Amino acid sequence: MKSGSIQDLMIRLENYATVSQEATLLEAVIALEKAHERQHHDRYRHRAVLVRDNDDRIVGKLSMLDVLRALEPRYREITDFSHSMRFGFSTGFIKSMVKKYDLWQKPLDDLCRKAAQINVKNIMYTPAEGEYVRIDATLDEAVHQLVVGHHQSLLVIDDEKNVVGILRLTDVFSEVCNLIKASQP
Repeated sequence: MKSGSIQDLMIRLENYATVSQEATLLEAVIALEKAHERQHHDRYRHRAVLVRDNDDRIVGKLSMLDVLRALEPRYREITDFSHSMRFGFSTGFIKSMVKKYDLWQKPLDDLCRKAAQINVKNIMYTPAEGEYVRIDATLDEAVHQLVVGHHQSLLVIDDEKNVVGILRLTDVFSEVCNLIKASQP
């Protein structure tokens, strides 16, 4: 079995959830829900919403963690939650942070109601250079970018550097599993 190309594995932009950077978090959640409804053939659900600027270019991502972080605005006071930063904390430390910074003092329903009106541009993540992959790149290159960068997905760009799709870790993993199985006699 020959390994699939990035073009074969990526989700085309028109099949992915997108919103304007002026959209609210509620509108982004609804766009994600609608993308899931259209996704009958795919066993993996989308885990992000792509954000468009006024010129219809992709300028950001809104991940599941970005949505959860938006519930508590004081998270921004604690640290920079850039996607390139990976670390873990003990349960005790996390509890002490919640107490010290007075986090989550309102019920979840209240936090969600308030967060629904937040503008996407204020909570979206702007992808770094290493999170883009050319549509003609090899699958080997994409695997390397995903692993080394600890990314859940890569934005696929054409020759003019326009985003044309998204390459998800789940789809690459599935393809690699198929290649592993096909390599056996």
